[in-house]
Amino acid sequence: MKIIKAFFVIEDAIDGEKILKTLEKYGRVCYKSEDKATEDSARKFVANIIKLGHESVLEHEKVTVRIICDRGVTHEIVRHRIGSYSQESTRYCDYGKTGDIVVIEPCFWNNNYSKYLIWKYAMEDSERAYNELRRLGATPQEARSVLPNSLKTEIVITFNLREWRHFFKLRCSKKAHPQMREVAVPLLAEFKKLIPVIFDDIIIES
Repeated sequence: MKIIKAFFVIEDAIDGEKILKTLEKYGRVCYKSEDKATEDSARKFVANIIKLGHESVLEHEKVTVRIICDRGVTHEIVRHRIGSYSQESTRYCDYGKTGDIVVIEPCFWNNNYSKYLIWKYAMEDSERAYNELRRLGATPQEARSVLPNSLKTEIVITFNLREWRHFFKLRCSKKAHPQMREVAVPLLAEFKKLIPVIFDDIIIES
C-alpha cells in the first residue's frame, strides 16, 4: 500500500494579464465602451464588473486543474454543476496489477497517532480484500466495492472563472471538509498569484 498526500496540478499555461484583457474586450461590448480600453485599463474594468456583480463576463475564460485526492473530495467537487470532469475510473482501473492500492493520508490526524493507526489498518484490510477478490476472479468493477473512501483518485476539472469563484467561496470556507480545504486553499492562493484582480476579494479563512 502507498500513502500519499493530496495535491493539484494546474494544466493550463496561464497568462493573467492576457485573461484580463480578453475579459475587458468582451465585457465592454455590453456597454459599447470599447473605445475606452487602454493598455492598462483591464484591471480596473474587471474589478469594477466584479464589484457590480456582472460576473457573467468571467465565463468567457476557463482554467483546467488536475486534482489528486481521495474519492470523498471528488464527490463534493462534481456537485458543481457548471464544469467538465474526467475522473479515474474504479470500474476500469485494475488496482490489483501491482498489488498496491494508493490512498490519501488524512490531514486531520497528525496529532493523534492512535486514530491514524486505526485508519491505516482499515486501508490495509481493504487492500487485502481487493487483491483477494481479484485473485478469485472478480472483475475490477466488482472488486471495487471494498475500496475505501480514502482511495487516491485523479480528477481533471475545467471551470470558467465565474465557477472557480463560486468553488473557492464554498470550498475554502472553514465550514468545508478539512480534506477539501487541504486542496482548495493552496489552489486559491496559486490562482491569486497567476490571475490578478479576479480572486482578490475571496478571503482565505484561517
